[in-house]
Amino acid sequence: MAATSRRDRNRDRSAGSSPEQLSSGHLVRRLLMLVVLLAIVAILVVSLPGLGSLRHRFGQADWRLLIVIALLKLCSCLSNIVAFRDVFCRSMGWRFSYQLGMAEQATNVLVPTGGAGGLALGAWALHQEGMPTSKIARRSVCFFVLTSLPNFGCAMVLAPLLLTGLFHGTIPAVPTIVFGVLSWTIALVIFALPRILHRYGAAGDRRGGWAGKLRVAATSLEEGIREVGELLRTRRWRAILGACGYLGFDIAALCVGFAAFGSGIPLGPLVFGYVIGQLGGLIPLPGGIGGTDGGLIGALVLYGAPLSTATAAVLAYRAFQLGVPAVLGTISFFGLRNTLAGLPRASDEETAAPGSSDAAVASADGGPSVDQQAATHDRAR
Repeated sequence: MAATSRRDRNRDRSAGSSPEQLSSGHLVRRLLMLVVLLAIVAILVVSLPGLGSLRHRFGQADWRLLIVIALLKLCSCLSNIVAFRDVFCRSMGWRFSYQLGMAEQATNVLVPTGGAGGLALGAWALHQEGMPTSKIARRSVCFFVLTSLPNFGCAMVLAPLLLTGLFHGTIPAVPTIVFGVLSWTIALVIFALPRILHRYGAAGDRRGGWAGKLRVAATSLEEGIREVGELLRTRRWRAILGACGYLGFDIAALCVGFAAFGSGIPLGPLVFGYVIGQLGGLIPLPGGIGGTDGGLIGALVLYGAPLSTATAAVLAYRAFQLGVPAVLGTISFFGLRNTLAGLPRASDEETAAPGSSDAAVASADGGPSVDQQAATHDRAR
């Protein structure tokens, strides 16, 4: 009876401490909104005049390849989870890692915050499990930078190669130069940022107000970027391959989208168009609908894809890019809440019977709690 009472209190506390935008009801409403938006797009494609060529493309689609797109997108999501687990805590149970990692991806799709919603959900869940706020902050920075590096790497490498004529296809010089220079500039800024921020860091700073908060943020940013460098130097292959797989499987899904409609463009221009087109997802719209789609279609047409083919391939790819993490992640979110609710908090452990504290910190899948895992991992390093 006492254990049941503690679980009920934990569940209430877990639900109550969740930010409103990350509540289960809010995410379900967002999922339904996403379904409605996708249905509206489908109706418009079917009914609007002037889209005959696009409807013709969909009529000729190889539906077996659409299944391949779904599988590739699933592999992309799972790769993200592998990188997430290795960055935050390699001792973390796979069940908890899947629930939290997939829920984060669903939040990024459903909550229009330009990708910040998933980080907020992860911070909330890890804080519930006792991971220190400073550690969550710097590893969130590390994870964000790590999963962004493959995109910048593709742009940095492909831009000069495209300009040399190594790849066939349409290569517009001006946008290629602009985005190539931009990617190299951002990479150099990220490389220099830890040294710049170190001067304004908050190590040992206990002052309040905006100055103290900015110094704490600078420290988290500095340490997070340094952790990326350490991760690369020590060849943490799970994290590195997970980040590369997250991008690689996603690009493969778009390539298969073109193949499903019987057309395509050379791989180099397609990948570069994909990278710059994804920048449309920075616009805070639900699922990036409109921003990402328009960015991808515009970039791919700029790099030689026929308009009807690019539109059909992007719409098919985006349906799975949004649908797979949204559905699986929403389901995972409910599992995550149950997992968090079933784990006692420190206040419960104080009232527990002697000898029960070891069991209280055990995770739902049989491993140690996140704070114990993180401490063990840090000692190992």
